[in-house]
Amino acid sequence: MSTFPLVSSPARGYNATAVDAFIARAQAGDSSLKSSDIRWASFPINKGGYSIADVDAALERLEDTVADHERRELINTLGVEGATAEARAVAQEVLNRVARAPRKRFRGAPLFSYGYHRADVDKFADTVRAFYNDGGLLERNDVRAVSFRPQLGGYDEAQVDFVLDELLRVMLAAR
Repeated sequence: MSTFPLVSSPARGYNATAVDAFIARAQAGDSSLKSSDIRWASFPINKGGYSIADVDAALERLEDTVADHERRELINTLGVEGATAEARAVAQEVLNRVARAPRKRFRGAPLFSYGYHRADVDKFADTVRAFYNDGGLLERNDVRAVSFRPQLGGYDEAQVDFVLDELLRVMLAAR
């Protein structure tokens, strides 16, 4: 029996063996598995694989569960005030980054390389800034699902991804 629904053969889905191995690791209680590992998990795509939407939804629920566990452990270690202070410090770093002037928020991709489209990232950064400053609408799934077009000389992808990861970590801690 399949863990997730399979797509019909000409359609493409996640490789079932790779997904099952990852899920088995999580179900075995692998303590080294972090919410960020789940967030950045990727699987090969092949014909007739698992439904991408179903796997992604399950991974989001798993990430939320692991993040809750991480937050409880952080509170046990630092206390409520310490955990809150840590989350606020990370949130302030994210806010400082997105409050920078457009086209100056992140370093550029290496010379003659593609990065994330600056206007796309700046537009999303404005949404993040409104979320922090004005109580604008921003959900965890908005952060998880955001994508940016490629651009020659765009923003450095690793740096943008890191800030998005930190933003999501703060949002998960604030649940």
